[in-house]
Amino acid sequence: MNITVVDGRFVRDPELKTGASGKEFCKFTIASDRKKDKDGNKVTDYIDCTAFNATGAFIAKYYKKGDGIQLVGRFESDKYTDKNGQNRTNWGLSVEQAFFPLGKGKAESGNTAPSVAEQTEVELPF
Repeated sequence: MNITVVDGRFVRDPELKTGASGKEFCKFTIASDRKKDKDGNKVTDYIDCTAFNATGAFIAKYYKKGDGIQLVGRFESDKYTDKNGQNRTNWGLSVEQAFFPLGKGKAESGNTAPSVAEQTEVELPF
């Protein structure tokens, strides 16, 4: 089963968009630290994420660059052929749930953090 839980920080503000089908989605990237390597250096993964519908709107409304977030979802691959004819694979996180890992105060836009009920209103499909 492909279930992923990851903590990280937004590397830029999330973007809420509407697809050709009219479906809303939010694209963003988070930076997530791993354990230090054998030489004691910090290792950071940059994870491209997509959240749809209510979850995407929630993320776009309450988060901005630098905010911490905890995500639950699944990793998905997207295989394609680039302009040079090379086969490529992109990996990204399809987000099902989002949480404030340590809570959050008022955002710059004046929105206050949602209640726990709002944070967990989107149910996992698995």
